[in-house]
Amino acid sequence: MRRPRARLIYNPSAGKEALRNHLPDVLDILEQGGLEVSCAMTHGANDAILAARQASAEHFDYVIAAGGDGTINEVVNGLSTLDYRPTLGILPAGTTNDLGRALGIPRDLKKACEIIVHRHAMEMDVGQIGDDGYFINIAGCGRLTELTYEVPSKLKTHLGQLAYYVKGLEKLPGLKTIHLEIDSPDFAYEGKAMLCLIANSNSVGGFEKLAPNAKLNDGLFDVILIKQVSLPELITLARMAMKGDHTNSDRVIYFQTDSLTISSPELVELNLDGEFGGHLPQTFRCLKHHLKVLVAPPADNGRLLLP
Repeated sequence: MRRPRARLIYNPSAGKEALRNHLPDVLDILEQGGLEVSCAMTHGANDAILAARQASAEHFDYVIAAGGDGTINEVVNGLSTLDYRPTLGILPAGTTNDLGRALGIPRDLKKACEIIVHRHAMEMDVGQIGDDGYFINIAGCGRLTELTYEVPSKLKTHLGQLAYYVKGLEKLPGLKTIHLEIDSPDFAYEGKAMLCLIANSNSVGGFEKLAPNAKLNDGLFDVILIKQVSLPELITLARMAMKGDHTNSDRVIYFQTDSLTISSPELVELNLDGEFGGHLPQTFRCLKHHLKVLVAPPADNGRLLLP
């Protein structure tokens, strides 16, 4: 009987180079778990997109994205345009690992490998932007969303999550609002905003309750809009967001929709899964159950087999 084939696409510099140091152990666990594994190491931008497309063309059963949210985003972009899309596995090895956190995949690479070898899959939504761009976890605009792709990769490698806080402190004094026009079947808004987030999961930027009602497979985006606020109010909202209470604030708009268009008279940059994603205006559409992803299998008592 043929062993399932998996292509491991990995970023060697992700998460303080954690994967580079543990690659032999990762490969051993995957091979011992019954997979036939080959590797593709990324060297620069778009390498993971090309590697994912190549894996589809060679009809691999699984594509395993090993790295941070940016690496996963590229793999998702490589697979989402194709008719044949191998099942996605994730080894969280980056700084923030929002999608891994949302899926309950542990940061411990050995435990994450154990989830992959169980080969239990769930269907997952994918966000589409325009005609040919995709994101799996978050799209956003506003000066705060620019932090993630403005932090140098070397700084992230050495400082980890602290690198984002360092960059954030630099930007706080210069934060300003942007004028946004939002139109969807479920809601419309025009006015000033500090931040707009289109979430596919509950975990965004290290906050596990930023979109408290979000699910990865419900066919809906959770949209969070922060109106014009002072710096002390913004800090208060950040504290509230740790508990998921920020949606009760009158400075926050929170709604669900499967599609929306955002435009602005200003030059506004977009953030897609922590990477630069072009500029407004753009149309966003939720593609329900577009990919299959490996997650921990349920036990007979309804709990997960793995931590």
